[in-house]
Amino acid sequence: MRFLTAALILILATGCRVAAPTGPITSPTPPKSFTQAPLTDTISVGSMPWRQFFQDPALAGLIDTALRQNLDLRVAVQRVEAYQAQYLARRGSLFPTVSAGGTAGLDRYGKYTMTGVGNFDTNLSQNIDGNQRVPTSFTPDYFVGLRSSWEVDIWGKLRSRRKAAYLRVLSSEQGRNLVVTNVVADVARAYYELLTLDNQLATLLRNARFQQEGLRLIRVQKQAGRVTELAVQQFAAQALRTESLAYETRQRITETETSLNQLLGRYPQPIRRGPALPNQQGLPARLGAGLPATALLRRPDVRQAELELQATSAEIDAARAAFLPSLTLTPYVGLNAFRTNLLLDAGSVVFGVVGGLAGPILNRAQVRADYRQAIAENYQGYYRYQQALQAGFREVVVGLQGLENFRAVADLRAREVAQLQSAVATSNELFVAGYASYLEVITAQRSVLEAELSLADARQAQLLQSVNLYRALGGGWR
Repeated sequence: MRFLTAALILILATGCRVAAPTGPITSPTPPKSFTQAPLTDTISVGSMPWRQFFQDPALAGLIDTALRQNLDLRVAVQRVEAYQAQYLARRGSLFPTVSAGGTAGLDRYGKYTMTGVGNFDTNLSQNIDGNQRVPTSFTPDYFVGLRSSWEVDIWGKLRSRRKAAYLRVLSSEQGRNLVVTNVVADVARAYYELLTLDNQLATLLRNARFQQEGLRLIRVQKQAGRVTELAVQQFAAQALRTESLAYETRQRITETETSLNQLLGRYPQPIRRGPALPNQQGLPARLGAGLPATALLRRPDVRQAELELQATSAEIDAARAAFLPSLTLTPYVGLNAFRTNLLLDAGSVVFGVVGGLAGPILNRAQVRADYRQAIAENYQGYYRYQQALQAGFREVVVGLQGLENFRAVADLRAREVAQLQSAVATSNELFVAGYASYLEVITAQRSVLEAELSLADARQAQLLQSVNLYRALGGGWR
């Protein structure tokens, strides 16, 4: 008895030595505004549903298809299912386990053992009948009934693990929202790239027709003796280059369509387009960023990192509680006898309960290592949360500045195209009148073609910056 008391005191003394809590973590505070300019719009475009943001019906149909069939999104949905199953398992650990079963055993006790001597004396007693006499050569033991085991969560260890599992379910749901946001943005970017390539192909084909007409006229000029064969060769080379650029653009269209179909979760097939550039008017003209304190917290990756940080904090609580003794109850009820014909007799009913208190002694190093691991994972979660905030802030700043810059670029390149188109007309008139050389005509035609292609790129960049800013502000998952 003294030994049991001393052992119990030792368990309580060693188990109750809990690791000290970790100290606070310091970090830089995000700025109060995304830009240095005075804040004029506190409403973030990220709060706008994607159907309202993307008003092109063709693009909306593609996004709908992607949200139904995209394989990355389906993987994310199954990841949520896995975390939900893990949560159910953690929640189930708070309740007793009950199992039904039966056992059968056969023992041969020695003459000089406590059980062997006890059975011998029992059989000599005058107070028992024949059914109660114990077989001595081999002693059977039959049991049929219910057994249970229950760890009483007196320190909150199991509740902390359940909380961590629940937070990870919420975190996985935000991870699914992040995939939705990326899928919506990727489909929109591929769609606008496709419209840009269509526009550039139309530009190349139109210029190719003009160049073929110019080549025909320059051959007439050669027959009249006004130009040499060199002029014909220069015009022919320019027409061939434009034709080769058209084939390169067709290949890029095929690659973009194939990539877009993969985003839609289907094999290659024609992509339905909406209004062509520059008549595409599917995006809001004004894109407000709002306040960083609210705009960044709308991002699924930030919310996912925040929930994961809370989950690791709950894991720390569970790891600290593991230093304390655990109380386990193991009740049972059933039928127990050493003869099968007596197993269903009322006298064979047995029940009982055993309570155990166990604390870490020799395995305390493992418990301490688990605690250190939980702390390290908590720090990792915190730093990932800070990374998500900083990445989100950077993407919004770049998007805002890029939207403004590419809007100016598109305007300037449109004016450049207008000037060069006038220059082409002027060079043709001067060439016919004999005041300009064929090289000036070729240069003007090449310049206007390059400017028109660059204008299409600038308009595409403007659209992509709008999409990127919308995604950076947490838009697209609603």
